Amino acid sequence: MRVIDNFYLDKEEPIKGCLLSLKTIICNYNKDLIPEWKYRLPCFMFQNQLFCYLWIDKKTQLPYIAIGKGLKIEHPDLIQGNRTFVKLLMIDPNKDIPIKKIHSIFDMAMKLYNNTTSVKK
Repeated sequence: MRVIDNFYLDKEEPIKGCLLSLKTIICNYNKDLIPEWKYRLPCFMFQNQLFCYLWIDKKTQLPYIAIGKGLKIEHPDLIQGNRTFVKLLMIDPNKDIPIKKIHSIFDMAMKLYNNTTSVKK
């Protein structure tokens, strides 16, 4: 089994199901987002740049999506904390995943990579 697959499969429910769903949502958002194991994280690369990654908060045990170039995105649900590169979108694994919110944030992020308003979905 690949390390990236093990990351998802060794988690307990409901976190495992949430992370697997997030992976699918991210990959379905844009066919050019490539899942890779980098920096010991499940990352999603766009044009060889980090677009986002998934992780679990140590304190809250909630999964999150870390948005690359997130510091340039203003959204009320993104958390910066002490980070200097990414902002986080916390996901409650016991609630419905906010797909529209994720897509809205991804639309803002994609503009930073493309320098255009077109997004390949």
